[in-house]
Amino acid sequence: MTEQLKEIGARLSGLREIMEFTPARMAEKLKISEREYTAYEDGESDFSFSFLYNAANILGVDVLDLMSGESPKLSSYTIVRAGEGYNVSRRAAYDYKHLAYTFRQKKAEPFLVTVEPKDGEKPALHAHDGQEFDYMLSGSMLFYLNDMVTTLNAGDSVYYDSSAPHAMRAKDGAARFLAVVMK
Repeated sequence: MTEQLKEIGARLSGLREIMEFTPARMAEKLKISEREYTAYEDGESDFSFSFLYNAANILGVDVLDLMSGESPKLSSYTIVRAGEGYNVSRRAAYDYKHLAYTFRQKKAEPFLVTVEPKDGEKPALHAHDGQEFDYMLSGSMLFYLNDMVTTLNAGDSVYYDSSAPHAMRAKDGAARFLAVVMK
């Protein structure tokens, strides 16, 4: 369990209590078991972006409120310089950099995502409200959507209903893509 997971879990717990939801009610809203939910609050389970996105929507906060504990402050524009962005390193195979982390009331969540190859079976599929656009910058990866799987290479893009279960897995080296999640 990392310090970041514990901090996110504590913020999740605090916001849930402010909303006067029990862990059981929050789990029901997220369509997961109460045990799964409390493992997130306790910092025992790694968070998928889908989980954080769905929890933030239920709690009425920006996803960055959960990830960083800081609310975005800018409303006219935001600039993120090359190599910067709010770094979210939660899972061994994924590295996310939020590219609009200081902008308030976003209609989209843009991320620069790097996925490292990982051996094993089909990855766990996750879903969240909205739509998503992913543009491959380098490398190649397997894109899973429901029962479909296809390879995406540099220059390819995919736009999809992100309420459908989906996942990505890098092939033959790291894959980098721009992910834009729209509410």
